[in-house]
Amino acid sequence: MAAIKTTQLELQSPILQPIYDRTSELKAFDETKAGVKGLVDAGITHVPRIFIHKPDPFDKNSNPNTPEFILPIIDLENINKDAKKHDEIVDKVREASETLGFFQVINHGIPDSVLEEMYNGVRRFFEQDVEVKKQWYSRDNAKLVRYNSNFDLFTSPAANWRDSIGFILAPEPPKLDEMPIACRDILMEYSTQVMKLGCSLFGLLSEALGLNPDYLKVNCENGCSIGCHYYPACPQPEKTMGASRHADSVFFTVLLQDDIGGLQILHQNQWLNVPPTPGALVVNIGDLLQAIGAGMLHNIGVHPTSPERGILMCCICLMSNDKFVSAEHRVLANHVGPRVSVASFFGSIAHTSSKLYEPIKELLSEDNPPKYRGTTLQEHIQRYRAKGLDGNSNLLHLKLQP
Repeated sequence: MAAIKTTQLELQSPILQPIYDRTSELKAFDETKAGVKGLVDAGITHVPRIFIHKPDPFDKNSNPNTPEFILPIIDLENINKDAKKHDEIVDKVREASETLGFFQVINHGIPDSVLEEMYNGVRRFFEQDVEVKKQWYSRDNAKLVRYNSNFDLFTSPAANWRDSIGFILAPEPPKLDEMPIACRDILMEYSTQVMKLGCSLFGLLSEALGLNPDYLKVNCENGCSIGCHYYPACPQPEKTMGASRHADSVFFTVLLQDDIGGLQILHQNQWLNVPPTPGALVVNIGDLLQAIGAGMLHNIGVHPTSPERGILMCCICLMSNDKFVSAEHRVLANHVGPRVSVASFFGSIAHTSSKLYEPIKELLSEDNPPKYRGTTLQEHIQRYRAKGLDGNSNLLHLKLQP
């Protein structure tokens, strides 16, 4: 590929540097429809310039020798059989959501065999012949099945070292013959089980906010989408990112990640490594529930090939009026790979509504006035897609001045 050869010249010779045409290189990469894996399969030894990231300002505060950070682990076993344990779990969810914005769940009801086969299904899809994969390649947000590399390829400051395939599975799933044979059976099995878990989590998050258990989960079954991410081994991981710094702009996501690692969260101005816990799913508080109301819940409208989510990502922050925190996070590129993650998002694709959404009124008072202005899904999602993963929160333009 011409773009790869140009980039190698740039990296190898400070004298013979041709004019850099980023737009042309992006188009050339996209037109291969082979993704980052195509570059690796071609034997590339240098990261192309379109993938090179600027240093993160918080890297200088982060000590690489700091012990790995263990996210709170919440055991969901017997959650509906023991009232005392149920209350303890709600307290743990509240504490983690208010302080870190991340936690893990174990004994969540999804068998290890299903989790393992989900990993295998993702690998089968991305590791099949590129000519077979190409039929799913698209940048059309309306498609129920869509494979590409970097949903924000043409808008982000730098591309990420990752390929993705996303599926919109509810309320109207694609027909079986519209889904890749490599992963469709396990995808349907996994999605059925993860939607049950998602409804339970909506209940816990509602109670953690001091609301009726049904407050958030009333609409959670209206939609579900799943994004599967594949991070090939990288020849120069220090130059790029698997997923750049961002806070999630959705309600909640269930993240399944393999044992390779690379996930980091930004806490107290330091990047902390989050090592995988076997069998656990990670929960991440996102932007939308931080600031606005529950009426938005069934209209999320973010396609599953959007940013990293195999952790349970919950956009509780907007709706909670900052009671819960939305932690920024990223995924490092790695010499070792491929890394696989699977993110499940709850909500439909109806993102053109003109309805105004605001902070949950039950959480407001004279001492706790709204911190965000109202917004429509159309405004919020369009802004998010336009800016891409640029390291800035999608809530900044909604923040009210004190």
